[in-house]
Amino acid sequence: MLLNLTNHPSTRWSEKQLAAAREAYGEVQDLPFPSIPSEASTEEVEVLAEQYLEKVLEASPTAVHLQGEFTFVYALALRLQRLNIPIVASTSERTVEEREGEKIVRFNFVQFRAYPLP
Repeated sequence: MLLNLTNHPSTRWSEKQLAAAREAYGEVQDLPFPSIPSEASTEEVEVLAEQYLEKVLEASPTAVHLQGEFTFVYALALRLQRLNIPIVASTSERTVEEREGEKIVRFNFVQFRAYPLP
């Protein structure tokens, strides 16, 4: 199972992204990304990362789709990697279309990319 820990619920993913997730991991389960105050200290982010590590372990995923606020993602990724839990991010192509003077920006899913190991 792929645990989706991002600000983008899997219910809003494209068919291509859902198909890639199901092919690689079976099912997808969402864990909403936490709201991290801009005023939060590094220590507060570390505590939140520990709390979310527990939530991830309870879900027992095959891999974690992890994207969001950089310091939290880094703190949680380090913890997940220490436990040999694979982490992936989505890659996408950005396309810009102009219609009647209005720019329409789309991000088209390409693949899941594994986080490099330290």
